[in-house]
Amino acid sequence: MTQSEKTEANGIERIGQKSGEQIRYTTNRKPEWLKVKLNTNTNFKELKQLMRSEGLHTVCEEARCPNIHECWGEHRTATFMILGDTCTRRCRFCSVKTGLPRGVDLGEPQRVAESVAQMQLRHVVITMVNRDDLQDGGASVVAATVNAIRAASPETIVEVLSSDLMGDYESIRVACESRPEIMSHNIETVKRLTPSVRSRSTYDRSLRFLRLAREIDPDTVTKSSIMLGLGETVDEVVAVMDDLLDNSVSVMNIGQYLQPTRSHLPVQRYWTPEEFAELRETAISKGFQHCEAGPLVRSSYHAGEQYETYRRRVHPLFGDELNSEFLR
Repeated sequence: MTQSEKTEANGIERIGQKSGEQIRYTTNRKPEWLKVKLNTNTNFKELKQLMRSEGLHTVCEEARCPNIHECWGEHRTATFMILGDTCTRRCRFCSVKTGLPRGVDLGEPQRVAESVAQMQLRHVVITMVNRDDLQDGGASVVAATVNAIRAASPETIVEVLSSDLMGDYESIRVACESRPEIMSHNIETVKRLTPSVRSRSTYDRSLRFLRLAREIDPDTVTKSSIMLGLGETVDEVVAVMDDLLDNSVSVMNIGQYLQPTRSHLPVQRYWTPEEFAELRETAISKGFQHCEAGPLVRSSYHAGEQYETYRRRVHPLFGDELNSEFLR
């Protein structure tokens, strides 16, 4: 280590140059449990080629998910990101490109459906960028994508990870009435930190979306995720659990925030695997049907396995033979 670096409790302080001036910035050391295995096998390469050939986007790539090699290489699963690759919001934790999006690609739902059929996916996750430039926030494209997948792959379980659609009831209704098995929307962080972490989003609006999703389609599974490491406390995380349960959420994911670039919010703390395990136990004891919690857990991490666990718990008599029709 040179004299320009020194080890601190929370990381390494580095000294660099910018416009001739000396600047300091701190980078946190990532603990051992955050190391991931790279897997660029045939599955990984085939999926990447398929996405490029069809002009499709995945949140796996755009959000720099640490699990991309596991999901693509080992499980052959991907989370499709529709409505383009440009988001109208600039959240301080997210690496998805921000700006003024192009027009809507009306052929995208069919291309996604054809790719799902080609990949023979049993479970697919469809997410989206925020499209505050559109009157319905993109809800009609979400619905069209779900319907196209239904037509091409009737046995595939469909999970939608939606934006908040600005809390507009009609837009939420359009998305939910396409009836995905799982309707998900991420609350992202605790209430106190929401204004400093999320852009043009509110904690209460996210709860409203989740509540309305369940009211519009009582048979859907509602799901939400939160990331840790931005300065939240255990009590605040537990308060999020209570708020989600009060708004009919059945499944919760809890993961570690990782700073994608230096321009994004820094990590305040790395929560340990033991702490995540304790939070999972708390969530289950409070009444969640399923909770995935761990340093590398993300919104769609092991999504298919989560759904299988959920439906076995809710419908134990049917077990693995349960068809999605039993939830309708």
